[in-house]
Amino acid sequence: MSVTSRYREAWEGFWREAPDEQGAVFWDAEPVLTAGIHLARFEPRMVDFELPLVDLGCGNGTQTRFFAERFSRVVGADISAAALEHARRADPEGTAEYRLLDSAEKSEVEALHAELGDVNLYMRGVLHQCEADDRQNLVDGIATLIGERGRAFLVELSETARPVLMGLAQSAEGPPPKLRPVLAHGIVPGEVADAAVPVYLGAAGLTVLGSGELPLITTEYTPDGTRIELPSTWHVVGRAG
Repeated sequence: MSVTSRYREAWEGFWREAPDEQGAVFWDAEPVLTAGIHLARFEPRMVDFELPLVDLGCGNGTQTRFFAERFSRVVGADISAAALEHARRADPEGTAEYRLLDSAEKSEVEALHAELGDVNLYMRGVLHQCEADDRQNLVDGIATLIGERGRAFLVELSETARPVLMGLAQSAEGPPPKLRPVLAHGIVPGEVADAAVPVYLGAAGLTVLGSGELPLITTEYTPDGTRIELPSTWHVVGRAG
């Protein structure tokens, strides 16, 4: 089962219009504040550092390029061709590889696993943006990609992030400038209950090896100059057994 056309078209439209410069997109914070903090929790739970690392839902590749400085082979994967065009333009030396991937489509995921073998995988804020019917398929795809030896680091907005975002969207001054194009393309945070994430993982045959809470840093600020941070929950997972 592939993702819905509405979901794909929303992201294509968003990335076609997004500026190239790093930091222009709401969630495109400096890697040291995002992937760097996550990697400190992820690396101690990796088993094989020589596996390729897949940045699933890589967008414009900011975090992908950060990983490419630290791992021998890094692949950024995204459902949006326009996002990958941004990523490739920002990476003219080809420090990472990029693949168009519908991670809810079993055949596409199996083909990528056949090419790369088992991988370590990083995914930031993708599950809560998916249509509800796509979420289990996406997590099943992660299980396929990491195989027996890989580990995955997944970070998603917590339930408490939704009222924060809705408050920003509905404020008297209107949404912050970088949040406006997100909402304009119909991209809104889904309601993934915190307790649902381990259920998806268990159904895919994955075991939670570690979890915790961290703020998800954005590139936007409140009128008083405070950087907007959203509560999030992270999990490191591997194949059960």
